[in-house]
Amino acid sequence: MKNTIGTSVSLTVFGESHGPAVGAVLDGLAPGIPVDEEFIAAQLSKRRPAGKISTPRVEADRFSILSGVFNGMTTGTPITITIPNENTKSSDYSDAPRLARPGHADYTGNLKYHGFEDFRGGGHFSGRVTAAIVAAGAITISALSRRGIKIGTHIKSCGGISDREFGNIPEEIDMLNSLNFAVLDPEIATAMVEKIEAAAAEGDSVGGVLETAVTGFPAGVGEPIFDTAEGLLAHALFGIPAVKGVQFGDGFALCDMRGSEANDALTASESGAVTTKTNHAGGINGGITNGMPLIFSCAVKPTPSIFRPQETVDCISRENAVLTLKGRHDPAIIHRARVVVDSVAAVVLCDLLAMRFGTDMLAGGAE
Repeated sequence: MKNTIGTSVSLTVFGESHGPAVGAVLDGLAPGIPVDEEFIAAQLSKRRPAGKISTPRVEADRFSILSGVFNGMTTGTPITITIPNENTKSSDYSDAPRLARPGHADYTGNLKYHGFEDFRGGGHFSGRVTAAIVAAGAITISALSRRGIKIGTHIKSCGGISDREFGNIPEEIDMLNSLNFAVLDPEIATAMVEKIEAAAAEGDSVGGVLETAVTGFPAGVGEPIFDTAEGLLAHALFGIPAVKGVQFGDGFALCDMRGSEANDALTASESGAVTTKTNHAGGINGGITNGMPLIFSCAVKPTPSIFRPQETVDCISRENAVLTLKGRHDPAIIHRARVVVDSVAAVVLCDLLAMRFGTDMLAGGAE
């Protein structure tokens, strides 16, 4: 099982949904980076369920930093963070060893781990593991922020309802990061919430698209061919449960444009600074950042746990069956997933910077 991303700065996750705890090890950060535990707690609160649009399973997320931080600063050694699971209800998964939940990893997990996997709540495949990613990601988000790099994500669409496009990106990132339901248009938030609640009332769920913007990231970072900036980001983003698609800039919409429309014209200021007049490429050309805002989107599928009878298969007898789900589940996870996207992106961006400029850059050292 592969649970680690990153080269110079790496992140390893561990734990299961109904085990004693979930956790993460963040390795490769330079010494001397401030660690704000109040900010970590605030980031975790954005991932926490809230109201009718989320699961009733609410965890306190009382995290502990076991290593790598001393007197509020990174020491340069691996940072280990654990978060206990305190509100489990494993009896809801009494049928899980047999009846595979459609849309989940029950069947494929059973094939890979031969029935020895912890199936409760989805085990290691569960979105619960992302709590540890958010805790570790908060440290990297803070490190990037000190270098003038900001990350923000909005719910671009949910249940067929669309938010407006980014405008003044730096200001809007600050605004989004102050919200629990991150949209650019407050009126759209109300419509999206109503759509999620309607699906929940019918025992169903909805998905959507998250769009992320990164400002202040330097040009010239990334590698051609396999370790492109897009490739490393996409590799990590696909590790988030429910993410089924990633695109950069205008992505698939570029296929319907002519080159004269899709190309981003270059322009130089009097000082010699180079920018592009448009940003269809999402801030990356040839796998290398060009200094424009990084823009990427993640497709988040509807939550597979729904309260409707579903056709499935008994994993033991290999016979057809019908599953009627029990338990506590989200009618949508997109509003909770956006802080996970920010966190994963921050880890990858720190790794890219460390590979290009050295790890001390994040501590305010070498440029």
